[in-house]
Amino acid sequence: MPLGKDGRLTLYARTDGGLLRWTQQSPGGDRWDGPDFVAVADLTDVTVVQGANAYVHFLGRRERAGADGPSVDFVHAVQYQTGRPVTEWRSLGNFYRDAETGRKVGPPAGVVDAQGTVFVFVRNAGRGLQMRREGKGGKWGAWEDLKGAGLAADLVPSVTSSGLVEVFASGERGVQQWRQGEPDGSLVIGPPSAFHALDGSVTALETAPDRLTYYWTDPNRSGVVSYRAGAWPVPVGGQPGDGAVVALRTPLDGYDCTVLAQRGSGGTLLIGVCGTEQEQGGVWWSDTAQECVGDPALALDGHGRVVVALRGRDGAVSIARQEDGPGLTLSPQWHRLAPDLT
Repeated sequence: MPLGKDGRLTLYARTDGGLLRWTQQSPGGDRWDGPDFVAVADLTDVTVVQGANAYVHFLGRRERAGADGPSVDFVHAVQYQTGRPVTEWRSLGNFYRDAETGRKVGPPAGVVDAQGTVFVFVRNAGRGLQMRREGKGGKWGAWEDLKGAGLAADLVPSVTSSGLVEVFASGERGVQQWRQGEPDGSLVIGPPSAFHALDGSVTALETAPDRLTYYWTDPNRSGVVSYRAGAWPVPVGGQPGDGAVVALRTPLDGYDCTVLAQRGSGGTLLIGVCGTEQEQGGVWWSDTAQECVGDPALALDGHGRVVVALRGRDGAVSIARQEDGPGLTLSPQWHRLAPDLT
């Protein structure tokens, strides 16, 4: 849920033929406009990323039928202001000329650095990492092969407070990471670690200046772990199901805290809270009893309060926000957003 410069949140969800968009009517408010329909045909995957300038970028994988079989390319669009139209979707091409090989590429992942440069990362057909970045004036550079092997399809790029881009990927040989040594520099691959993460479960959170903490589900689904470079993973409990752990930082009762959210093994939303970088002291998990299909979303609204969004089995989107009280107290009544356009 990106937060605009005007303090309003926006929520996006996939639907047939494009995206649905709900926009908060006022900063911190409980009324939402929408859904607006953002048309874009033939998407198989889409990700939403936001830069420091609050522009929202959409990166999609598109698969279109043709006389010689489906062809795959990647597309990009931008929303410059809260509630405003999305630009035309522009093709970023495919790094393979052969259509059959091109269909083997993974979904895009992206990040925007401190200078506003958009980075797109994709697992290639050889299960290594491919990257393309937007240059000055909106001109895109060529696709670059960043190597790697045996990677899972879901990639996790991040940008630190000093503008350094880092990419995390799970794979057959363990997790692998690429890092910039300086802003706008090359991304250099490090040696693979012996740690393994469940595909699609990883998220990253900056928990200290230029230091990222990664959270993921153990491959046997025994629980969630936290990991920082140079240290061992720390089990933090939970009863995770499929899908990503999502995370944010916020002060609670005067302490710097991390909030985690994930679909649990029972199909409901689980919330975890701990002191930031204090996972060894324990994570307090609670079951919201709210049915959750797919990954939940976490954000801080224009008043600095935690907002949680999820989608139920019927496709409806529901939202709860932090209320006054000790710790993280969510409103007992979840606000169901206006239904989709179907």
